[in-house]
Amino acid sequence: MSGEPPTAYRLRLFVAGSTTRSRRAIENLRQICAGQLRGEVDLEVIDIYQQPELAERYQVLAAPTLVRLLPLPMRHIIGDLSETERVLRGLELAPLPGRSRDDHA
Repeated sequence: MSGEPPTAYRLRLFVAGSTTRSRRAIENLRQICAGQLRGEVDLEVIDIYQQPELAERYQVLAAPTLVRLLPLPMRHIIGDLSETERVLRGLELAPLPGRSRDDHA
């Protein structure tokens, strides 16, 4: 056992049906997850029309809304997630001074 959790982030993206805006948010988030989170994410897409109780539980007032459940504290990011830097800051993934998000593996 490595002692590390299997995922570092738990995200829920709330969308309203299969609108253009919802599809754009899903695609933008998948690109961010692939490029920045490198598989360390548990991502679930939730349609508020099909599961309105979850939207209420997580206090989602608009769609699309990204909810970061882990790590705490819980954060909400509203919109189609096209502003990558804003999303990264909201997820607290913006590079720290002297550190880059580039892959230096």
